[in-house]
Amino acid sequence: MDQSATYIGNTFERLALALDKTSSVSVSVQLRGALEYGIATGDFPPGTRLPSVRRLASHLGLSPVTVSNVYAALQEAGHVQGRVGTGTFVADGGVSHHQAKSLREVERLIGDLVRLGADVGLSRAELAYRVSTATERSGSVRLLMLGTFPDATEAYADDIRPYLRPGDEIIARTTDQIVRDRPDGISLVVAPRTLRADAQSQFPGLPVLGITLIPKEATRIALAAISPQSEVAIVSYFPEFLPVMRAGILRFAPHVTRINSAVWKDETVAAVISRANVVIHSTGTEELRRDLRPDQTAIEYRHTPDSHAIETDLLPAIEACRGRPPGHRGHIS
Repeated sequence: MDQSATYIGNTFERLALALDKTSSVSVSVQLRGALEYGIATGDFPPGTRLPSVRRLASHLGLSPVTVSNVYAALQEAGHVQGRVGTGTFVADGGVSHHQAKSLREVERLIGDLVRLGADVGLSRAELAYRVSTATERSGSVRLLMLGTFPDATEAYADDIRPYLRPGDEIIARTTDQIVRDRPDGISLVVAPRTLRADAQSQFPGLPVLGITLIPKEATRIALAAISPQSEVAIVSYFPEFLPVMRAGILRFAPHVTRINSAVWKDETVAAVISRANVVIHSTGTEELRRDLRPDQTAIEYRHTPDSHAIETDLLPAIEACRGRPPGHRGHIS
């Protein structure tokens, strides 16, 4: 088995351990959330073949109907694709699609350029030299970073900003904010993979890129530093994010064994927090920090855009937008 297959197998193993069948959150919601965020964070890269319904159901101790319904919901949301006779695969998130379309367009334009060069007497060598010395495409690009929570979305934009050229701009808006504050002049919409379908419906005339998120370095370091004797509480704003946080703890703090979880505003959350030495909470639940005791430690579980995804997916998408009028879909989809 190659390293990639081993990594995917380990990820599904953490998923199995992260599902809490005693939780008030249904296992179907937990499983869908875990798979969605696994796709969003790159644990299940585009093209990954998911286990068959029966195999995953057997591995997780769930009914095949439960797993089948989760797969169907993920497919309806555009996160996975079912291929007749071969299985269920993680969707490409639009990246491979517009890369392929852009390459086809490049090939077409190169053919036109070669013919035009021949018409004016340029050899292919002369044409290649002129192409190699041509200046880069100019034109600034205005990006919209779309997210769920204001602080986290601003942080995503801040992490992307250093990769942009002078004159480029990235602004941050939540899905709630764009309802009343819809920015103009946007060239490209960037969103976590879990929000890509929503972004496409909100901005049907614009290219939308779903970007991979990973836990921030500060989050990984904080998790690794938790004492093995600690009683840990996980508090999530969204029920479906609980198994993601549990899986992250299993990955970055495997020495921690005493873990309880609750959904923010649930009637059990106060009791779960009161028993804990360490409270790990998702973005959107920051106010719980005000009521913690002096002997309790709080860790916010935050994500950041994957630098590899920025360089391999986002930057080429930005370059494809240069020189196009804002709002022009062009060949990015």
